[in-house]
This record gives sequence, structure tokens and C-alpha cells, in this order.
Amino acid sequence: MVRNLFEQALPIAGGRLNCGHFHDTRGLGLANVYAAWQVGITRFDACLAGIGGCPHAPGASGNVTTEDAVYLFTSMGVSTGQDFDQLIALRSKVARWLEGETLHGSLWRAGLPKTMLATA
Repeated sequence: MVRNLFEQALPIAGGRLNCGHFHDTRGLGLANVYAAWQVGITRFDACLAGIGGCPHAPGASGNVTTEDAVYLFTSMGVSTGQDFDQLIALRSKVARWLEGETLHGSLWRAGLPKTMLATA
């Protein structure tokens, strides 16, 4: 669905449509990022630890997590210029600063696969 929407919108909006903004409320945030990337979108709003929400969608999680989006693109061989160790260290600080807040994402729990540790 996201890919279809972007395919329809790009001919109308052209270069003005240069960023994707997705939440991960139903677990499809990264799939939506990937679908938009497939049709040429290369910039995405993301948020460390997925903090945030949406006042119009009760229960909505925050933006797609920065660290998970970086992992997605890195695992596909797409350079992001981001450093995993620094992202995870900053996420730990955010967790302390926002103690008691729900944080989102998967990479911080699982860590990088051994095959990526030498290249990250």
C-alpha cells in the first residue's frame, strides 16, 4: 500500500515529496520505509528509541526507530553515515533521561549480528 501511494504521489509532487514519515504502531514501520525507498525516497524521519506518538491515533508508537532504520539500510549495503555504537550509547542515555517512558525498537536488545560487527 505504501509503495502504491508513493508511486501515485511522486509524479504529482515531484521533488517536493522527498521524505517518508512512518510510525511503527502495528509493526510495519520498517516495511513502510523499505517500500518508500524502493520507489526512490531516500530521506526518512526517525527517532532514537522510537519516542513520540501521535495525538490523532491513540496508542500509536513514535516514529520508526533511528537505530533500526540504520540497521535495515546497512544490512542491505546502503551507507547511512551513522555509527551503531554511538546510536546505542545515546539510546542508553535517553532511557535514563526518560526513565519510565516506553521506548521502542529491536536492535538495542538483539545487538548487531556477528557478521556485521567488523563492518559497522
